[in-house]
Amino acid sequence: MQLLTKKKNEVIHYPSLRTVLMVEHTLKNANTLLTREELKRELPRKVMHQTLNVILQYLENSGKILDGRKGILWIFNPSEKLDKAITKGIEL
Repeated sequence: MQLLTKKKNEVIHYPSLRTVLMVEHTLKNANTLLTREELKRELPRKVMHQTLNVILQYLENSGKILDGRKGILWIFNPSEKLDKAITKGIEL
């Protein structure tokens, strides 16, 4: 994958933990899908587009968001009851 790169596999800049947490918090509290531009407007501080893309890719790879054509949606649910139901459930 190529994110913020000069060459194919060289990452120029990684976001700070503070920035990642800020984006997570904003997405968690959003009640609807947000486009990247809407998300940028909702954030308390400005974030470069490339940095936001790195954060969103990390959140998607870790199973916390869905990033689709219509927008970004927070899907992570740390509920123990949900985890038990999934593990005990029957796959059809």
